[in-house]
Amino acid sequence: MVERTSPFWLFTVVAYISSYFTGDNNDIDRAPIDTDPLKLEYDFVIVGGGSAGCVLASRLSEDPNVTVALLEAGGQETKISMIPGLVGYLQLSDMDWQYKTEPSSTSCLAMVEHRCNFPRGKVIGGSSSINYMLYVRGNRRDYDHWERLGNRDWGYDKILPFFRLSEDNQNPSLIEDKEYHRSGGYLTISEASWRTRLSSAFIDAAYELGYPIGDCNSYQQTGFMIPQGFIRGGYRCSNARAFLRPARNRPNLHVALYTFATKVLIHSGMKRAYGVTYDRHDGTDLKVLARKEVILSGGALGSPHLLMLSGIGPARHLAQFNISVIQDLPVGRNLQDHVASGPIFTITEPVSLITNLISTFPALVQYATLGTGPLTTFGGVEGLGFVSTDNSTDDWPDIEYHFLSGSHGSDDGDFFYKTLGLKRVYWDDFYRHLHKVHHFTLITKLLRPLSRGFLQLRSTNPYDYPEIIPNYFSREEDMYVLIEGIKKAVELGQTETFKRFGAQLFEHHLPGCTDYALNTEEYWECYSRHLTLTIYHYSGTAKMGPYWDPESVVDPQLRVYGVGGLRVVDASIFPTIPSGNTNAPVTMVAEKAAHMIKQYYESALSNPSPLIPVKRVFNNKGSDEL
Repeated sequence: MVERTSPFWLFTVVAYISSYFTGDNNDIDRAPIDTDPLKLEYDFVIVGGGSAGCVLASRLSEDPNVTVALLEAGGQETKISMIPGLVGYLQLSDMDWQYKTEPSSTSCLAMVEHRCNFPRGKVIGGSSSINYMLYVRGNRRDYDHWERLGNRDWGYDKILPFFRLSEDNQNPSLIEDKEYHRSGGYLTISEASWRTRLSSAFIDAAYELGYPIGDCNSYQQTGFMIPQGFIRGGYRCSNARAFLRPARNRPNLHVALYTFATKVLIHSGMKRAYGVTYDRHDGTDLKVLARKEVILSGGALGSPHLLMLSGIGPARHLAQFNISVIQDLPVGRNLQDHVASGPIFTITEPVSLITNLISTFPALVQYATLGTGPLTTFGGVEGLGFVSTDNSTDDWPDIEYHFLSGSHGSDDGDFFYKTLGLKRVYWDDFYRHLHKVHHFTLITKLLRPLSRGFLQLRSTNPYDYPEIIPNYFSREEDMYVLIEGIKKAVELGQTETFKRFGAQLFEHHLPGCTDYALNTEEYWECYSRHLTLTIYHYSGTAKMGPYWDPESVVDPQLRVYGVGGLRVVDASIFPTIPSGNTNAPVTMVAEKAAHMIKQYYESALSNPSPLIPVKRVFNNKGSDEL
């Protein structure tokens, strides 16, 4: 684990003091109860207590006649994780799986061994407990496209009610639009209670360039807005806090922490999942059985890893490890992520969120006693924007901006650069020039990458992380769109609005790109291939699709093809990555999955075993057979 920065001990003290001013002392907002030992058998066994698993456990256990076990490899959320402004300190902690990609020759070139860090939440709440909390649903056309691919009932009009079902929006003007928003759900959503003057400048600069200003989660996505996020009373509202804490005293719901699932138990003859083996605390092999279903919610890295270890995956790949193939499916393929880069601007006005501002005594006291101030921001992200690089007017933006009041150079070089896995030279020769200088970053995110990566087994040891090959920029079109987005970001930073803050493009060459003139297409390509930013939105590795789609792993009911009693419910089922951030879509998917599961068992009481979905197999003559 990475050594902490000098103010970290002070943040820890503040976190514990502030806990007395939160709802943590109310029974409804206390942490989930850790059940040890688990019973041998439950109706539903959910693997992964992350964003999706928390929703499923809460919703399925609403029926008192159903028993639910939720297995989570990590522990409880910490006081530090509840403070929005300290999100950067959660990566590389015990709450992070600390995945890394395999070495690349086309991206992550500034990172140690050319390997990007891939943060994932190893904690109850999963990545909703360590992410930047932004609430972005994606574009209507994302989901209509899913339905056109053959995923019945996944069009926008069908999934919108499940976005609204979770929502407890605290913005009075937004909840007036009842078609898109509501209050009263489990998941509290609001703007940060404090922001710098730069956030308003970001909106004003967009308006100066003629961009729309409005709510990106309603009828039109294109435009700019002050972001909303998963915040309740100045504190992170993770999916664990939102969905599990109110259910903590239900006798039919057992949550097991530090419980690492190692294999799905499947009857080889019947091809039906009937339980899970797991390790807990002392490494002892245990098992828990499922009367109805095993549901994998380990995320786009964890779920495919467990499927392959259990004999479900590409037959040729599994054969390399002498794993008996139960079902030959393209598990681990179709990996997608939102990759980003973006320009940095220095300013002369002392208004950005550098560490010295966050860690001042007044800021710490303000947060500890009132739950307000700089520590309530979404890790410094103070603005969102969606634009089309081709200036299209059909509301199908291909770039998202995260306006960050700072950068990875905002601290003293002891920690933030390590969250990227950067070689030290990139701090010494680049970010060091930003230390104690006020500045902002226009993080430019590619919304719909054409590049596809994959993950595969490293060994049969479940504790060995899979090999992750994201293949960033393997399609040249992705780099072209990203560069066009960066050009528009530079234009935004050079508006009269930002000039009033003394904004200037940070004109210091990135090591490795000194052969290119600054602010040219060639420079931005080199810059992006070196400072390759993941936005932590890994998706698509257990693709949802109709039976005729050879790339699909689960059917539109999220049941694994060819195996009964087994579903996948998390971001791995996305056919294509949504045009936004992924925690809200994952929550939606889990809400819809819980509804489908309940609906199935209510209508099929006489048949407690779900039908095994069958894929159509295409032969090499072009005909097909079941």
